[in-house]
Amino acid sequence: MNERYLREMAKEVRKDILRAVHSAKSGHPGGSLSAADLFTYLYFAEMNIDPKNPADMERDRFVLSKGHTAPGLYAVLAEKGYFPKEDLLTLRHAGSYLQGHPDMKHTPGIDMSTGSLGQGISAAVGMALAAKLSQKAYRVYTLVGDGELQEGQVWEAAMFAAHRKLDNLVVIVDNNNLQIDGTVEEVNSPYSIDEKFRAFGFHVITIDGHDFTQISDAFCEARKTQNVPAVIIARTVKGKGVSFMENQVGWHGKAPDGSQLEQALVEIQDSGYGKGGTSE
Repeated sequence: MNERYLREMAKEVRKDILRAVHSAKSGHPGGSLSAADLFTYLYFAEMNIDPKNPADMERDRFVLSKGHTAPGLYAVLAEKGYFPKEDLLTLRHAGSYLQGHPDMKHTPGIDMSTGSLGQGISAAVGMALAAKLSQKAYRVYTLVGDGELQEGQVWEAAMFAAHRKLDNLVVIVDNNNLQIDGTVEEVNSPYSIDEKFRAFGFHVITIDGHDFTQISDAFCEARKTQNVPAVIIARTVKGKGVSFMENQVGWHGKAPDGSQLEQALVEIQDSGYGKGGTSE
């Protein structure tokens, strides 16, 4: 693992997210930023994928169950080369293939259309079962939100995954503790998340979701897990990387204006590794 490279790429992903949401004048920056390091590790270190052959039957699959954070997924797909980066500025525009939620029919690199919370993890479980039944080696990854854990369908899927011993499935929980109406504890607490998944038969790994060493170790541990699915509970900060967005529920679904964008890009650029200037 080249941590310096991953940190640099994650900064580019964060800047891409902000530019895209600003251009759209709508979208979900908070949760996209909290998951940016996870997106980056998946697409640049973990998954067996090829942007030149996005429909390869042997590829690993990724399902964004918290589909409203599509700006984060689009940003990493563009950085990986699935489509031109300049197309990110068409986010949510009429006629664009980059809509507010992932669309597998029109967007290169999207393995499942998602939007309704709770349903993406079920699709991922189905993909993992299909791999087992067809004796394929590909692995399936799905990212869920902690607020999404309030959906009963999540736990139906979890129960089935453990029952079928889907050790080719990795569920990642973006545990930033905020959802649209407040903290997840205030709205409808899913805690303790680790104990719940363990009770449902998962191998549980808890990490700092912004520490690439911990992220790498977690995915390595998940690969070694046999006969049960794995869940990586990643403790993250909503709006990570932008001071005025961090841990602020108001940035769940709001676009920055021009001056806010400029400040955010400077902060991300100045926080360590990075490429390019403050704006384009």
